[in-house]
Amino acid sequence: MASIANVASPEQIAKYEPVIGLEVHVQLSTRTKIFCGCPTAFGAPPNTNVCPVCLGLPGALPVLNRLAVEMAIKAGLALRCRVNTTSRFARKNYFYPDLPKGYQISQYELPVAEQGWVEVEGKRIGITRVHMEDDAGKSMHEGFRDSDQYTYVDLNRTGTPLIEIVTEPDLRTSGEAFAFLTELKQALQYIGVSACDMEKGQLRCDANVSVRLKGAETFGTKAEVKNLNSFRFVKMAIDHEIARQVAVLESGGRIEQESRLYNPDLDETFGMRSKEHAHDYRYFPEPDLVPLRIGDEWMARIQAEMVELPAGRRARFIRDYGLREYDAQVLTATRDLSDFFEAAAKASGDPRAAANWVMGDLAAALKEAGQNIADSPVTPERLGELIALIGKGEVTGKLAKDVFPKMFATGDAPRDIMEREGLKAMSDSGALEKIVDEIVAANPKQVEQYKGGKTTVLAFFVGQAMKATRGQADPQAVGEILKSRMAR
Repeated sequence: MASIANVASPEQIAKYEPVIGLEVHVQLSTRTKIFCGCPTAFGAPPNTNVCPVCLGLPGALPVLNRLAVEMAIKAGLALRCRVNTTSRFARKNYFYPDLPKGYQISQYELPVAEQGWVEVEGKRIGITRVHMEDDAGKSMHEGFRDSDQYTYVDLNRTGTPLIEIVTEPDLRTSGEAFAFLTELKQALQYIGVSACDMEKGQLRCDANVSVRLKGAETFGTKAEVKNLNSFRFVKMAIDHEIARQVAVLESGGRIEQESRLYNPDLDETFGMRSKEHAHDYRYFPEPDLVPLRIGDEWMARIQAEMVELPAGRRARFIRDYGLREYDAQVLTATRDLSDFFEAAAKASGDPRAAANWVMGDLAAALKEAGQNIADSPVTPERLGELIALIGKGEVTGKLAKDVFPKMFATGDAPRDIMEREGLKAMSDSGALEKIVDEIVAANPKQVEQYKGGKTTVLAFFVGQAMKATRGQADPQAVGEILKSRMAR
């Protein structure tokens, strides 16, 4: 394993300021491809989800997927971008075995959205552009350590709708890059434009990294680390690339502008090819697609479909429900989870108790059952009902812990379970006083300790009362009765 210390010393790295920009490719959650009707389903046999359009056969013409456009616009809105009323597609020309047309249909001078930002840890990271494009296929290499070497090409992904999100060079650490990607992924999942499943290739990231001496105003020469398929690898690759570039400069060398790949097993980057410039791709307007125009009515409908974004929801949960920042972070991790919590909070009338139940008992039960919040057999309304019953004194907190697993197992309402199994709070004050008197009479030693000033022994008596009533007594009421008896 290569370590940063072997590439450049911490003292050398401390002399430099990293400058980082990201290019994030996100697959849109459409059922069909961007320019044809072939399915985008993952896991189909190789080269089965293809047609003359995505294979680039002569005479085949692309037809733009309207839903893909709407998803791209929503992504632009979520990133606070200006959505352009007119954009157009261009051909990005290059030759590779998994690109059957010999060009990629993308957007160049007129993207669908541009000039936005994402706030990360109190800092705004600029978004240069959001543009649409079709994906290439997939090349798989085998046998490169043997005498027989093969490359297999699967064109199922060819034509899959993508957006590319390009940031300004505003990031300064690998940690900021990690936080940005986390916030971006969460926002895109909230608005439903992408599942962002990196294992299925639905989110991929390239990192442009350069370094400059602290205090310098001009950027250094950048290297692009391509095809990073996990946020952890993005962070590791950036850290290594920073250290590599510092070592090159400290030894009197110069940085080459190039594309590099990251090997997580060795924890190092290595050269792939010299970095292309825009003119290398010979961009020109796509002749088979007219300019894309987004009218006011269409735009208004898309805006009306936007949902509250996670950052805004976190702030609202803290402000309106009095949640701690950590709890708000946890409860807004996914849209389904935050929707569940909010419904439970409203049904219970006690948001903080609802937060504790959702993050505690419910989360533990779901984890043990291998289920997601969307599959919970306990609805938010019924969880809220259980919390409300505790607040009304109809069930103790201890009894509620017995009721909840039965709710999870059956999906039944808490009141039905309580009535069926006799799990109700003891409301007969006379019966409760009798039980307390019996406990006090049976424990004279502890009574003397309490009267001698050891007030902590009160917890012992409360525990005995809860045991005697199978958890049905109200601990607070028991405590008051005990204090009254002890004062005699």
